[in-house]
Amino acid sequence: MNIYREVFEFAASAGALEGYVFKKENVASKEFDDWIYNLLKQYESFPPDIREHFQDSLDRTFGRAVHSLAFLLGSSHPHVVALKSMIKGEMPASSHDFDREKEEKATKFAE
Repeated sequence: MNIYREVFEFAASAGALEGYVFKKENVASKEFDDWIYNLLKQYESFPPDIREHFQDSLDRTFGRAVHSLAFLLGSSHPHVVALKSMIKGEMPASSHDFDREKEEKATKFAE
């Protein structure tokens, strides 16, 4: 498979997870069994030199998802632990922390 397609599909699934759990008040952990397992396997399949290109963005995306899932399932739940294992840098302060993305896009796309 093409590496660009693999990265896109991984990123789409990671972003969908973050959006799905954002501001939820009640979810069953079984809803995430395959989803998080597949994300972990995809992540592990990427060579380190590929991961380094998206790791900081992933840290923020999964960091926000971790905040949401920890609230729902507890910080020691296996799904939360699995997501944390893919975070290598700094996590955002909360599930609502989109400041860095806003700043980066404002700088990049400013006219």
